[in-house]
Amino acid sequence: MARIEHIKRRLDNWALWKARLNSSGLGFHSMNVLAVDVWSRNSYNGSMIPHIDQEGEETDQAVEALKPGKIHLYQTLHAYYLQDLGVQLIARSTGKSPSTIHSHFDQADHFIAGWLQEQARVREEKEALARGREYMAKQGSFST
Repeated sequence: MARIEHIKRRLDNWALWKARLNSSGLGFHSMNVLAVDVWSRNSYNGSMIPHIDQEGEETDQAVEALKPGKIHLYQTLHAYYLQDLGVQLIARSTGKSPSTIHSHFDQADHFIAGWLQEQARVREEKEALARGREYMAKQGSFST
């Protein structure tokens, strides 16, 4: 399996969001001296790629959803994206092969993509229900 590019991008942005959140950036771009490598990993010609707090929060919820049943995937993402450990170091420290770590990334990408799709579906259902209620309110109550 290959990584899902838009999920990989979200995880890169999530790492930036978490680093900014942990450094008390309060919504402004700030750099923690210890997180320079994390910040530089998601830049283009020295310019930071913008990221949105809502996307960061949603991605954080998706990553946290891995904890109950897929803790090994959560730990791999946490080590790579938040602790900025490389694949080789993660593999060595967990006693797994680098190919297994790459497989964890693939599995996590697919889980997060599915989680995000489910959240979007639930959101759409709620919005449709709200529109239906609004329409019925405009039409008046049911005639009896």
